[in-house]
Amino acid sequence: MIGFAIPAVLFALLALPAIYWLLRLTPPRPVTEVFPPLQLLLKLQKKEETPAKSPWWLTLLRIAMAALVIIALARPLLNPQVAIATGSGPLLIAIDNDWTSGADWEARVRTAEAVLEQAANAGQPVALTATIAAATTTIVRQDATTAFERLRSLAPIAARADRAGAIRRLTATLGEENDQATLVLIGPSFAELTDADIEIDPRITAITRFAADNGDQTILTGVENRTDGLAASFFHLGAERPLTLIASDLQGRQIGEAQIIAGGDAAEDTALFDIPFELRNDIATIRIEGAQDAGGVYLLDDSNRRRRVALLSGIAGAEEQPLLSPLFYIERALSPFADLIEARTGDLTTDIPEIVNQGPAVIVLADIGVLPNVVRDDLDQWLDAGGTLIRFAGPRLAASTSQDPYLPVELRAGERELGGALSWTEPQRVGPYAPNGPFADLNPPREVTVTRQILAEPSIELEERTWASLEDGTPLVTAAPRGRGTIVLFHVTAEARWSNLPITGSFVEILKRVTDLAANTAQGTNIDPATPDQEASLPPLRMLTASGDLTTPADNVRPLALASADAYASFENPAGTYGTPESFIAKNLFEPGDILAPFALPAAAPNFQSLPLLDQRQSSLAGWVFLAAFALLLIDTLAVLWINGYLQQLRSGLRTAGAAAAMAIIVTAAMAPEGRAQDNPPDNDSRPGDEQFIQAIDQTSLAFVITGDTIVDETSEAGISGLSRFLASRTAFEPGEPVGVDIERDELAFYPLIYFPISVSVDMPSETAIARLDSYMQAGGTILFDTRDDLTSSLSSGTTAETARLREILADLNVPPLEPVPEDHVLTKAFYILESFPGRYSGSPLWVEATPLDEQEVADRPVRTGDGVTPIMITGNDFASAWALDAEGRPLYSMASGDPLQRIYAFRTGVNIMMYMLTGNYKADQVHVPALLERLGQ
Repeated sequence: MIGFAIPAVLFALLALPAIYWLLRLTPPRPVTEVFPPLQLLLKLQKKEETPAKSPWWLTLLRIAMAALVIIALARPLLNPQVAIATGSGPLLIAIDNDWTSGADWEARVRTAEAVLEQAANAGQPVALTATIAAATTTIVRQDATTAFERLRSLAPIAARADRAGAIRRLTATLGEENDQATLVLIGPSFAELTDADIEIDPRITAITRFAADNGDQTILTGVENRTDGLAASFFHLGAERPLTLIASDLQGRQIGEAQIIAGGDAAEDTALFDIPFELRNDIATIRIEGAQDAGGVYLLDDSNRRRRVALLSGIAGAEEQPLLSPLFYIERALSPFADLIEARTGDLTTDIPEIVNQGPAVIVLADIGVLPNVVRDDLDQWLDAGGTLIRFAGPRLAASTSQDPYLPVELRAGERELGGALSWTEPQRVGPYAPNGPFADLNPPREVTVTRQILAEPSIELEERTWASLEDGTPLVTAAPRGRGTIVLFHVTAEARWSNLPITGSFVEILKRVTDLAANTAQGTNIDPATPDQEASLPPLRMLTASGDLTTPADNVRPLALASADAYASFENPAGTYGTPESFIAKNLFEPGDILAPFALPAAAPNFQSLPLLDQRQSSLAGWVFLAAFALLLIDTLAVLWINGYLQQLRSGLRTAGAAAAMAIIVTAAMAPEGRAQDNPPDNDSRPGDEQFIQAIDQTSLAFVITGDTIVDETSEAGISGLSRFLASRTAFEPGEPVGVDIERDELAFYPLIYFPISVSVDMPSETAIARLDSYMQAGGTILFDTRDDLTSSLSSGTTAETARLREILADLNVPPLEPVPEDHVLTKAFYILESFPGRYSGSPLWVEATPLDEQEVADRPVRTGDGVTPIMITGNDFASAWALDAEGRPLYSMASGDPLQRIYAFRTGVNIMMYMLTGNYKADQVHVPALLERLGQ
């Protein structure tokens, strides 16, 4: 589709007939010929003819040229934007950069550029803002050229749009009452929470909305760990269609999937993942297959993973008889899948507040009859936050006659005895589990018998609060909600005095079910208990992009205050995970009950029109039309030269010049010296030439392996560059520019250390490349392998994909025995005194060659070290991301721990490594210390 930016210029085409007659009446220039007497006499015999007009084809050529110039001045456009209603005042533009922009952000930017170009042509001032922006953002009027720069700085964010706030900021730029403006909204398809607060100022006389046709959209609103599986709730807006939901772990490996038919129109539904309990804790994300925006992704956090469990008992178990301890079997049952916290003093008034401040998901009370009043406020707040209180019966609880608020049901005084010399009843077995409880899919253990229990008073709620009962219908396990938490009571003891349940496998499964259904409380995120709740915050860990991918935090992300953890995602706190790799919380876009609705402005919106986003970028054709007119001008010039006979003279001159050029070439070839080998090979030869060799030898540079993964390679280059700058500022060593090496072909011997980041998104290095690495190590070089997986390995068990790739590479290398850097190693004192070697992460040790035990072992080593320097180093702390700086020296990536000092220690780690590479083990040589001390007179 073609349009014109200045269509009024096309009226000049009406002048083409006048140009035509003017050209027809203008005769061509007479032909000038050399005086030939005979030819002149022959011409005299003919009738004299005088041309009265130019040739018709030359006239048409010149008319076409004039028409092209007129069309070019009208500025023709390819894929022109539909003109919007504009007044004499400013143009107000609000572009949606919210969670929906991941699918069509390029189209939104393309549309905004077309609107700005239209404003530039009309000379209108512009005010531009995004619907997700910092609270301190100020908007001013500016020309369209400056607004282009502002547009390029915007980026999509996984958050909910604040359109009402954006319109208020734009309206604040208007002046007096007669300052009429036009409002342009780009991107809004679905209603947001703030849309109800949108107010249209009377000075806005027209509104245009550009939006994609997103009539079919699905969002994930929540995840519930139910007894029958993991349930993901979603809301679907649009026609009925099949959906596939994928559950993945932290490494992106698929754990399970659920398929469902999403209902037509607007419908809420649930997809159930039939995944065993053992695998549910590994799930990190649930996403809709094929989703291109953040609404189709839901993040899981610590509340779905390993729980922290606190244990308290009414009596301390005797050390010489541990089987009689009330907590012995509970510890054995929970330790494989929970982090256990034990009481410190045995005083409930001290232990319970301390334990609550550590934020456990579950607190287990074994045979504790009466809880002190001073701890009840702490327990109430903990239960309201989602804690689960598990209590076990015993003599103390049976003897308690007071009304206990921390019981799910009201109890009878004393215990019931089943079997024995003074009882008519027999020990009871476990009956069928309640269908509404967490044990519904388990088979009742037939080997379990109960000889004593505490009975519950009959009530209307007793049946619905009973999770497990005996064959005679009396309760074995009861539970009741309390705030957001739950209170669970086992009507038998935690040891095998009243029942053999604690010594069976069913006890482990039952406790695991109850614990897995518990939610981790907010305090369980390693926050200092002394910090007030309103001031506690969590550092950003991994952020969700608008397209649904997880990435490192951007500069706009701020720590998440726990007091506002339940607020919707925003500019400072977009959707993602916050905390530390050991413990974090997930901030998602939507909550259970959230729905979608089509976007609509208030009914009083003036002159409203809705247009689609531009499919293709608007481009100007004026340059090409001018070029075509210039081409016709050249043709016209050649035609005039031909008509006037100048071309024949020009052809003769070209022949003479060609002969002279050929003679010069022959003479030059005859005088050329003998051929020599090239100083540098041609461009298609990958081997370096002499200049590259000289440059590599003249100045020492740090090298990194080019993996083929663009993001990894850019991070490596920025990290090595940042370390080089730090080295130059702190030491006498001034390295050259970082060098990316291709281990398949480049010469490696020039570099004392090669940084090798492991990436699983590219192919495995070839056998040739690995053989070259082996030769490099044999010759005394050192390779620093960085798996960059300390974050993922600390959040999951097992081997990460990066570690598995490294093992494949090392399988073909002659690797010496390795060990973490010892305390007395040269690396700990090569320049700075270091105790650890952190990068972006700090949990992975730095592995180096193990110190040989004797000379024979030195002789048998598979590779030869140079000056006692290890030929291989291995870490998972992601050194390059910690070292990476931009052109102004600002860090490109944040530290996982949130501690700014960690970056300083990361740079010091790099300095120690390079000093170790360049100087060897000279600091380990203490042979001359006595002589030096003697000379100094010590």
